[in-house]
Amino acid sequence: MRFHRGMKLTRHFFRHISPLFAFLLLSLLPALCAGAAPTPKKHEFLVYVGTYTEEGSTSKGIYAYRFDPRSAELTAIGLAAETTNPSFLAVHPNHRFLYAVNEVGKYKGEKSGAVSAFAIDHATGKLTLLNQVASRGADPCYIIVDKTGKYVLVANYTGGSVAVFPVLEDGRLGEASSFIQHTGHGADPDRQEGPHAHSIDLSADNRFAIVDDLGLDETLVYKFDSAKGSLTLNDPQLPSTL
Repeated sequence: MRFHRGMKLTRHFFRHISPLFAFLLLSLLPALCAGAAPTPKKHEFLVYVGTYTEEGSTSKGIYAYRFDPRSAELTAIGLAAETTNPSFLAVHPNHRFLYAVNEVGKYKGEKSGAVSAFAIDHATGKLTLLNQVASRGADPCYIIVDKTGKYVLVANYTGGSVAVFPVLEDGRLGEASSFIQHTGHGADPDRQEGPHAHSIDLSADNRFAIVDDLGLDETLVYKFDSAKGSLTLNDPQLPSTL
């Protein structure tokens, strides 16, 4: 999620309430493995919370909880992984890996954010960093895993772009298999001076990627090839910019 210019007060308000809730995404998966202290129960779920860690926040990354659906209680596990601005999270369909955007404007000297891959320890809830790759655009704010589990799709807010990354057999991410740069602007010069891709989702049949771009005031539809990890505009006759 990206907090836009008109939402700055809201973003800081949440940070002062609690660094854990600057942005929250619940990723639920069964905690089936035993051996942790305390030992997880079979009916419990792991809950992962992404946060903002910069601009005065005391948060350090991704936090983990256990959720009991019978009592609706959350039990804090603590810091699962230390990483910068993991503002949006996605869990792999096999429940072994978790992916996070790192919503920053610069990564290794380039105008790009990053995407991090983690292995999930079901017994402890802890996350182990597998690798990190450039998101190909500044301030990535949204991430999903396709239904085959072979690709991760990312929306870069400030960069105004979307990218697809292959998931390797060990859960690590490869370099982008597809990248699309949006161009143009909307009617509001303060908030729509350029493209700002702020979400990317897949259709139920995994054939189409739907991208919302606040800067363009448009929802764009791309064909998604799950064999190649590629995106192509669904209809070339439809304008992709204003």
